[in-house]
Amino acid sequence: MKKIIIALVALALPVMAIASGGAHLDKADIDLSNKGSLQNGAKMYVNYCLGCHSLKYMSYARMGKDLGLPDELVQENLMFTGKKIGEYMTISMPAANAEKWFGVTPPDLSVIARSRGADWIYTYLRNFYVDDSRPFGVNNRVFESVGMPHVLSQLEGLKKPVYTTEKDEYGTDRQVLTGYEYITEGSMTPAEYDRQVRDLVNFLVYTGEPAKLVRYDLGIKVILFLLFFLIIAYLLKKEYWKDIH
Repeated sequence: MKKIIIALVALALPVMAIASGGAHLDKADIDLSNKGSLQNGAKMYVNYCLGCHSLKYMSYARMGKDLGLPDELVQENLMFTGKKIGEYMTISMPAANAEKWFGVTPPDLSVIARSRGADWIYTYLRNFYVDDSRPFGVNNRVFESVGMPHVLSQLEGLKKPVYTTEKDEYGTDRQVLTGYEYITEGSMTPAEYDRQVRDLVNFLVYTGEPAKLVRYDLGIKVILFLLFFLIIAYLLKKEYWKDIH
């Protein structure tokens, strides 16, 4: 058994390293019970992500129902492509053109939070930095040589990397990215930007498994029922045993 556990850990470590890109991942603190956060995350996604990244397993109607948004509000504020409320959140960008422009077809993000993890996405969206060697002028600490532009730079601003010299295990000097300096300001403060990114990640966690919201709601009802039944059972027990000493 011990050998099996060690083998499983050994197999998991490379996968974990690939998923994080070797970078420390910040905690996203996801809260699917926060409807305001999910609604703002949906707005963020539609405005900044949906042009390239589809959510092909999510319909506008389902999203509106789960997030407490009437169809009229969804159509007025979250639908800009002429689609119908019952259609899925797909994009019209041809895959061939997308690959030509970006070097790779932008992936559908319906289940990205399940494959990458909420912490990975949260850290990734907060670690873009200026790199003139890249086609879009930016790189990413979590996903090195990323082919995606920093679509949220208007909100966050642009940062340049700050490096320090450290010695590796062989005593050789190497440059290590230890932080950033802002070179242009965004429309938000760093704290405000972090909140916006957290809401966006919260929404992506929801799209990865919409049934979670149903389970959470049902779970609360089941617990309340069990508590109510416990009180009834206790009172019934007292009634049955009151004359027995």
